[in-house]
Amino acid sequence: MIGAGKYDALCTAVRDQTQATEGVIVLVFGGEQGDGFSMQATLELTMNLPTILRDLANKIEKDAERLKQ
Repeated sequence: MIGAGKYDALCTAVRDQTQATEGVIVLVFGGEQGDGFSMQATLELTMNLPTILRDLANKIEKDAERLKQ
C-alpha cells in the first residue's frame, strides 16, 4: 500500500521519537482502528523489505519452536 496508512500518525511519532533515519514500520493487531500497519522508510529499505521480513519470519519461527519445547 502506498500512501498514508490508518496508523500513519503513530508511525510518524515513533519515527520522530526514535530519530530513525532509515525507516519505521508499525504493526497493530486488535487496535482501536482495527488491524493495520504503517511504514515510513527510504526507498532502499522499502525495496529490501521482503527479504528483511522473510529473514525475520524465519527467526520468529525458530524462536517459536524453542518455546514449544
